[in-house]
Amino acid sequence: MHKKVIHQLSKQVLCLGMVVIVLAPILLTLFAALKTKGDMVSTSPLWLPKWNKITLDNFKKVLNNKYLLIGFKNTGIILIISIFFNIMFGTITAFILERFEFRGKAVIIALFFIGMLIPSFVTEIARFQVIQKLHLYNTLGAPIVIYIASDLMQLYIYRQFISGISVALDEAALLDGCSYFGLFTRIIFPLLAPATATVCIIKAINIINDMYIPYLYMPKNKLRTLTTFLMDYANAQQGSWQTLAAGIIIIMIPTILIYIFFQKYILAGVAAGAVKE
Repeated sequence: MHKKVIHQLSKQVLCLGMVVIVLAPILLTLFAALKTKGDMVSTSPLWLPKWNKITLDNFKKVLNNKYLLIGFKNTGIILIISIFFNIMFGTITAFILERFEFRGKAVIIALFFIGMLIPSFVTEIARFQVIQKLHLYNTLGAPIVIYIASDLMQLYIYRQFISGISVALDEAALLDGCSYFGLFTRIIFPLLAPATATVCIIKAINIINDMYIPYLYMPKNKLRTLTTFLMDYANAQQGSWQTLAAGIIIIMIPTILIYIFFQKYILAGVAAGAVKE
């Protein structure tokens, strides 16, 4: 009994420690966003400023910045187009790989997974040249093409899910005169809704939080995204830690809301198809 209590207590302490590790950076950023420039220097980053010194001016400054709306617009365009093609290509490719047998299938699957294993920075020079040759540099097309082509996570999720769908459904539909296109659009694709929700959420979070690709491929001011918008508050000349913190909090809100409202779909979509009956 004594060992069981200690075991339960240790698990609770471990979980509490993980919560602190996750929440601490967010709380410190929020504390910084509520401080004046003087308080940033004179007070500890671990504590809120005094109640009479809490300010919302940092948030007002960020919200009044004209590039914030530009960042939301560009991020939204990139997000919608990238996710649409990720879903379309991911579902079709996964369906073909799971349901059809053809020469070279094993090689194609191996190449897909090799592509997932190679770090993106290893191929950055070649990728940059491809984007330039396609005349996509300094356009919204550059990150869209990269987000569609470089991340194959959705292929793994869809293949796992389709492998758990009974082949009998395919056979019954084909016997009733359904074409392969009709089989995919009317039966398979609707059943992939949990996996699709998972792909949408994970992709959305990754795209919203990515700073490297937009910063490298879209340096124009009119092409700023939410993350590159924050660069104004991090440079050496105009740097302002408290304003940067306010910008981070504002940009973080959509991501947090997406995760809170759809977190159950992430777990359901990743686990679905993992066990065959």
